Amino acid sequence: MKLRYLAGALLASALAMTAATPLQEVKIKDIDGKETSLKAYSGKVLLVVNVASRCGYTSQYEQMQAVYLKYQKQGLEVLGFPCNQFGAQEPGTPEEIKTFCASKYSVTFPLFAKLNVNPPEQHPLYAELTGDSAKFPGKIEWNFNKFLIGRDGQVIKRFLHKVKPDAPEVIEAIEAALKAK
Repeated sequence: MKLRYLAGALLASALAMTAATPLQEVKIKDIDGKETSLKAYSGKVLLVVNVASRCGYTSQYEQMQAVYLKYQKQGLEVLGFPCNQFGAQEPGTPEEIKTFCASKYSVTFPLFAKLNVNPPEQHPLYAELTGDSAKFPGKIEWNFNKFLIGRDGQVIKRFLHKVKPDAPEVIEAIEAALKAK
């Protein structure tokens, strides 16, 4: 009887660990228009960033790529979400965005379809990240805001646009998230 109880408890625990969070269930499209979700990255640490090609912070692509290359094998994924909501700084087509990121910054991390991070046409992903019930609620102020999401699909930290992807506080948070199981 004890063995059956233990097996049931282990199974329930395993199912709870693999169940997707509401954030992971949100439908998103990759840069080529293919539908997916953050569930595709289950078990990974994610750095979600709203990006733009014509922004004063666009050079952060370079640090994002460096961080991605340094930590990818340990389980980090950097995810770029183009956004044209701030000063029309991402006017490009998906092909133009991909070409710009690859040619100017050698970006190899995943890019996604352009979306809005704030109302009135806020994408459900950012409604989950910034809504009233979010861990770090509040409007996105500009391009290159960063959200660190743990392997369990829960948001760990939020970093403003002025904080570079390779800033000590970001690296410390990424390394801690990668060590957590």
